[in-house]
Amino acid sequence: MMVPRDLAPMEAKLVGELPDGPGWQFEPKWDGFRALVYRNGDDVDIVSKSGKSLARYFPEIEALVAAVAQDRFVLDGELILPVGDILSFDALQARLHPAESRVRKLSVETPAQLMLFDCLQDGDDDLLTKPLVTRRAALEEFHFRHGGASLLLSPCGDLNAARSWLVRSGGALDGVVSKRLNEPYRAGERAMLKVKQHRTADCVVGGFRRAKDGSGVASLLLGLYDNAGRLNHVGFTSGIAAGERAALAERLRPLIEAPGFTGKAPGGPSRWNNGEESAWEPLRSELVAEVLYDQVTGARFRHGTRLLRWRLDKAPAQCTMDQLAYELRPAELETLDHQAAGSPKR
Repeated sequence: MMVPRDLAPMEAKLVGELPDGPGWQFEPKWDGFRALVYRNGDDVDIVSKSGKSLARYFPEIEALVAAVAQDRFVLDGELILPVGDILSFDALQARLHPAESRVRKLSVETPAQLMLFDCLQDGDDDLLTKPLVTRRAALEEFHFRHGGASLLLSPCGDLNAARSWLVRSGGALDGVVSKRLNEPYRAGERAMLKVKQHRTADCVVGGFRRAKDGSGVASLLLGLYDNAGRLNHVGFTSGIAAGERAALAERLRPLIEAPGFTGKAPGGPSRWNNGEESAWEPLRSELVAEVLYDQVTGARFRHGTRLLRWRLDKAPAQCTMDQLAYELRPAELETLDHQAAGSPKR
């Protein structure tokens, strides 16, 4: 019997800090596409967290799995994609393209990798009900036999190793996942814990969008200077208290002045505005805000940021793109592995 193809992956609950005490295994959190990988003879599939097949979008991974010298297994892992010296979530999203020729071309130009972190079936052995300590041993043995440059094993370690990853990655690691060593694979449940890495950046407020009724500020538009001295739009912050929006609009009114952004500018249709143009007011580059962000994709914040404070002590020209922390570099994977006290040493 095979582990069912419609199995929901075990998920993680967001928490504020790493759990203390015995019985925990810690692993890096990778910023990619979660995937369950199935192999049953010639039948190979790569299934996303939503239950959809990703195999046609990652033919190089499908071929990699098919080439493993074992004809039955089910693995849990993450599709990651290094481009140059960073891991690129944009490049992963570019794979979700309707044209097979385009996908094939990208699979050769920028091949993906599969980062493994659990083993749900090994040969005829269904491991779903086995504790993590047993599944991890099976996974390490599987990787020892079949791993390679594109079939990777995620490090694991103790609490000290996890703290070290968060500190030594320089903000590049997406976070850390905590799993109980004595628990089975709890499919579809938030049975793991995750601590997300958050970073801060000092940004120039290059513009703002008004509330729909025009009475106040709905969001601040954030910019950073590139090496050519252009102010590029990198994201927004909208967590402004309702009682402060009108006063903030008055504070910004004397600063309204084009162009606001001299490099990449906001304003086009997006998934946030239902494909419609979204008007914004440009500002002179005088105000600096410190914001909290989680991830960077394509030289901008992937999600909305949280306003921490105004930086009246900081010159706008000091707000440069080099503040952005990109995802962990491929060259750092081996370094991270060596830092993990619990990593397999073969």
